[in-house]
Order: sequence, then structure tokens, then C-alpha cells
Amino acid sequence: MDSDLEKQAKEAFIDDHFQLAADLLSQAIDVCPTKADLYLDRAQANIKLDNFTEAVADANRAIELEPLNAKAYLRKGNACIKLEEYQTAKVALEKGASLAPGDARFTNLIKECDQRIAEETSDLQQKLLETTSSTSVSIEDVQPVVAVDNSPTEVTVTPAKPKYRHEHYQKPEEVVVTIFAKGVPAKNVSVDFGEQILSVSIDVPGEDSYHLQTRLFGKIIPEKCRYDVLSTKVEIRLAKAEAIQWASLEFSKDSAVHQRVKPSSSVAITERPTYPSSKSKVDWDKLEAEMKKQEKDEKLDGDAALNKFFRDIYQDADEDTRRAMSKSFVESHGTVLSTNWKEVGSKKVEGSPPDGMELKKWEY
Repeated sequence: MDSDLEKQAKEAFIDDHFQLAADLLSQAIDVCPTKADLYLDRAQANIKLDNFTEAVADANRAIELEPLNAKAYLRKGNACIKLEEYQTAKVALEKGASLAPGDARFTNLIKECDQRIAEETSDLQQKLLETTSSTSVSIEDVQPVVAVDNSPTEVTVTPAKPKYRHEHYQKPEEVVVTIFAKGVPAKNVSVDFGEQILSVSIDVPGEDSYHLQTRLFGKIIPEKCRYDVLSTKVEIRLAKAEAIQWASLEFSKDSAVHQRVKPSSSVAITERPTYPSSKSKVDWDKLEAEMKKQEKDEKLDGDAALNKFFRDIYQDADEDTRRAMSKSFVESHGTVLSTNWKEVGSKKVEGSPPDGMELKKWEY
């Protein structure tokens, strides 16, 4: 069955019907999910369709199935170049070149990557010079930069609901992605980091495979990224290449909104994690301070005022004073409250009832 579908897909590809070829190959993969050639052919169809992120995912899957398949690294290198992932592309192409010595395709593409990397390095150095020469600003001076894209809106098909749910939050220096996969063995989890690509595969025998393949909103530093497989989730930490605020986890042409923060030696940037599920922002520090102030300024009478007075003494006291207060109050059955540990620490504190009253012990 899969061979017939594969044959039809190749015929569709030759006739430049790339979407039909990709659909037929997807059907063939459902029948035979461990055949690397099917993923390689679908990767090529996705490249023709400009679905470069999907092409990288297919190439990665082919590499998992056949680590010594040079064509898989060629497909990945081509797709990463289209995504401007030149460092990731070069690593893949160099691996492929080692498996296919003398193949000029690898040599030419590696040269292209070197050229692009050199151009990016030059541009980065120029930006750093401009940043250094400009005036430092504080957090309050940061203004959002909005890039408007007037290109026609693309029609997309709503994907099937994924097996596992994932969320993310971010800090100034990293983005934390959490995949809620309970009880998954670490050996069944594969995570691959690119310059702007996150690829996650969870393949548990006897269950449907899970794949998260996305082009990220901003670039990351792959060698500084890491992940942990925990009992209830997979936690992935993405090290940002730039200290910018990501508007979302995934890259989008329609929404390129982020905040640029110029470095300043006099400004320390601190930010609480922002969760996508939050509907409103609450300044918890300010709220806590107001509650403490109201509690402090509250006017009480009688026993309530006396209790608050003793509570304030205990709260602001050192360890010895607290010990003295606790010991004297308990041992005297609430009739003595001392703050002198040297006086009460070495002996039992006897009860001292008010004049006209008698201290009695409860009998059980």
C-alpha cells in the first residue's frame, strides 16, 4: 500500500503538484512510519511549498531513523538556509559531507553558509557599535517597536489537537517552554535546538508520536539551551540571543512586535516571568506593601490592641527574645511574658496571677 502511495507521490512531484505529493506521502507515512525515505521525499515537497519548518522536522525524523543517511542532512541544510538558520545548516551540511565525500552540493552550500555567517557577524558588529555610541536609557524609556506587514493574509488550515499541551513564559534572558507530558521516560524524548528552531519529539512505544516543530519568535543560543524530563512534564529552557521581549513563542510575519532594550551599566534589568494565561497584570509587590501598611495603621481597642502590641514585639524581636517570650508565657500559663532569655532560660517560670486572683491548673 505505501509503495503505491510513494509511486503516486513521485509522479505528482514530477508534475510539480507538490501539495498533492506531500499529502500522498503523509498517507504513506501513516502506513509505514519508520521508512526514512518517505520523510526525505516529504521534506523535499515541503521545501518546494516553502514549508521550511516542516521540512526540517521531516529531515530530523529521517536522521533519527537513519543517522548515516547523507541526503537527510542535505535536506535539513537546505531548509535551514531558507530559514536563515546558517549555523544550524552548516553543522548539518558538514555532517552530511563527512558521509558523502566529494559531493559538490555539500561543499557549495557550506560556502554559502560561511558567507552568510560572515555577513551576519559584520551586521552584528555594526549594531553593537551603534548601540555603544548611543545614549543609555532606563526601562521606563523603552518604547515598543512595531513592524507592519501589509502582505495578504494567508489562509491556514486548523491543525489537529496535539497529544500534549504546552505553555511558555519568559524572563529577560530566557524563554521556558513546558510540555505537559506525564510519566514519559527520558529515553523517549528528543529535543533539537537550532538558531531559531525548536524541535521536540516524544515517541513512546504503543502510543501516537508527538512532535512540536516551530520557528521561534527570536533567535536563541543552542549550546546554552537545555531541557529536563520530569515526572509530569518536559521543561525546556531557551537562552535568548538578544535581550528582547518576545510577543509570542512562534515567529509570525503578521506580528513582529517586541521591545528593544539598550544595554546600560547603570541599569539592572529585572522582570518577573509573564504567563500567557494572565488576563491582567497585578503589581503584587505594591499590593503586599499596601496591605502591610493598612494592617500597621489599623486602630484596635482592648484585648485586640494588646495582642497586636505583643505580636509586633515578637515579630521584630531577635531569636533569644522570641524564645524568652514563648517559654515564659507557656510555663506561667499566660501570666508572665518576659523578653530576657538570660533570666528565664535556665529555670522554670512560675505563674504570677494578678492581685486578688488565684492560679489553678486544669485537671484532665
